[in-house]
Amino acid sequence: MKTESAFDALAADYDGGFTSGVLGSRLRGAVWRRLDAVFAAGDRVLDLGCGTGEDAVHLAHRGVEVVAVDRSPEMVAAARAKIDDAGLGSLIEIRRAAIEELEVREGSFDGVVSNFGALNCVGDLAAVAAAVASAVRPRGRAVLCVMGPLVPWEWLWFLLRGQPRSAFRRLRRGGVRWRGITVRYPSIRKLRRGFAAFRLTRVAALGALLPPSYAEPWAVAHPRLISGLDGCERRLETCFPLPWLADHYLVELERLAARAGATRPLAAEYRRSSSSVHLAPDRVRSLTESRFAHAPPSSGQRT
Repeated sequence: MKTESAFDALAADYDGGFTSGVLGSRLRGAVWRRLDAVFAAGDRVLDLGCGTGEDAVHLAHRGVEVVAVDRSPEMVAAARAKIDDAGLGSLIEIRRAAIEELEVREGSFDGVVSNFGALNCVGDLAAVAAAVASAVRPRGRAVLCVMGPLVPWEWLWFLLRGQPRSAFRRLRRGGVRWRGITVRYPSIRKLRRGFAAFRLTRVAALGALLPPSYAEPWAVAHPRLISGLDGCERRLETCFPLPWLADHYLVELERLAARAGATRPLAAEYRRSSSSVHLAPDRVRSLTESRFAHAPPSSGQRT
């Protein structure tokens, strides 16, 4: 199955799981609070793996200019409809493209956003990080929400259901195959190494005390418990070891100024013109949101 088809099939119900659901609304709200703290009206932000456009619309409502990118035609269609309904076409440009097809001017963005696991679908994280570093101006910011490898909630959930392979699938070397793509689960340390042109300023947990999104039916049945867990997680979200044991971790990075005479990292990964940055297509898999990447194949969601 092509990557486009895999995500097209998810588009219609995507917001129900990751925007309006009991768990999704709390997790997205936590991300939005950090986006609001990092980006201001007038900033220009690149949204990688924009899905149905929820984050782009949220940012544009606050006066942020957004270039939103996704490979799935159905996701892009849903995002365009949402943007038109909100009357935000003057602030949001949406492109249907994989990251290897994306062309942007060097230093043309104040920041980059990638939410709910888009970077987990990347084949070469270092190459993507190098392209992002080129697109973002010095002292620009990146806010990245990534699925991590160690999730005690997931271990317990699937072990109690007699599914040890699902419980520990994030630890498999080489990642997990799902609908024709490979989903990988980089640690915070590996992500930091990949984004060496950035300085880590903050890391927080998303789904360490709260359960993963596939536990939505259980969450609906226990609203008071979920509210309490959410309150505790938000107060403790930056405390060790919660970000290292969460379904997703949210990292905030600041672009370092280039040193005089320094060579560009991973220069061999680029084809550079005078105005654009291109990633070599054979080095990076398509980038699009992968929020369903942590659910077992038997449930109809991503592994």
